[in-house]
Amino acid sequence: MRVLLCPDKFAGTLSAPQVADAVATGWREVAPGDDLLARPLSDGGPGFIDVLADALGGHRIPVPTVDPLGRPTAGEILLTDGGTTAWLESAQACGLHLLGPAERDPKTTTSYGLGVLVAAAVEAGARTVVIGLGGSGTNDGGAGMLTALGVTPLDGTGQALPYGGAALGAADALDGVPRLRDARLVAATDVDNPLLGLHGASSVFGPQKGADRADVLLLDAALERFAAVLERDLPGCPDRLGTLPGGGAAGGLGAAVLALGGHCESGIGLVTRAIGLDATLDAVDLVITGEGSFDHQSLRGKVVAGVAGAARDRGVPCVVVAGQVSTGRREAGAAGVTDAYSLVEHFGGDERGGLAAAMERPAEGLRALGTRLARQWSR
Repeated sequence: MRVLLCPDKFAGTLSAPQVADAVATGWREVAPGDDLLARPLSDGGPGFIDVLADALGGHRIPVPTVDPLGRPTAGEILLTDGGTTAWLESAQACGLHLLGPAERDPKTTTSYGLGVLVAAAVEAGARTVVIGLGGSGTNDGGAGMLTALGVTPLDGTGQALPYGGAALGAADALDGVPRLRDARLVAATDVDNPLLGLHGASSVFGPQKGADRADVLLLDAALERFAAVLERDLPGCPDRLGTLPGGGAAGGLGAAVLALGGHCESGIGLVTRAIGLDATLDAVDLVITGEGSFDHQSLRGKVVAGVAGAARDRGVPCVVVAGQVSTGRREAGAAGVTDAYSLVEHFGGDERGGLAAAMERPAEGLRALGTRLARQWSR
């Protein structure tokens, strides 16, 4: 039997390759003769560069940058296609994982560090810069990134605004022009949320980053003002920036890419094309994918949705393994998911104890699920 293992990371516990390896280890205990193909995936969040470098090769260049609070951190760019295409991961500079629980405040965190990575890619000669968006701890509409690229938001007195999403409520003008040397920007994103409103960056993702209800209202109003300034003062910025799909990705970084004349693409679509996943899917009997939390967001452009849809189109069963499963069976089935298995349930079903065990011993649980799946599916 040919089995394709193509999970995303389990955020906070295991990388995508580690997830695939754990499931494969368990499967081989039951069916060692089966052909297991590991193709770890990313939809643009943490692990984006690792997955692409493994598939495409290329040249990885370390780039010192800063985290959402301006502290030094390590970043990198991946150059492929003879150096003409650069791949970046916003989470390396803007990631929520770079902040402690008490430091998570999207009113003050900045995307400046991502701008440093983009500038390094441009200076390296890239003509296309693909930015994986996901896992961010920022909500500044890309204002910090724009500042690093030469475009500084100003208040009504002509002073540069402080970093962070809250300060954008005083945005009045822009100073400077983007230093992109005509490079084309692409946002690889797992969400289609707009920048503003009930389904926007602040309302949907702000609470995950430390925003309370008052913060959400403040940040949404600040982004609305900033979007109006971008539309008025940044040449090439599209109209109705706040409503465009993907603009709300990574705290509004999607909108900043759109404002700079770039466009948004499905992160999982970009990755699957890059690694040739379609050809692999044509030759397998079963697909196993997964992520840390299989919920309603999973079916809106994330890894599981992309893999399950492609498997469904080929008549190949697709099984999801996850830390937690909260998606309904009917909804998941319509998306192409044959069945879903939860580590929380595996570790006893008790929400509190099961969740703690799933976080503490995810590899152990995935190996056990791999064994269970082999008994059910292997011929």
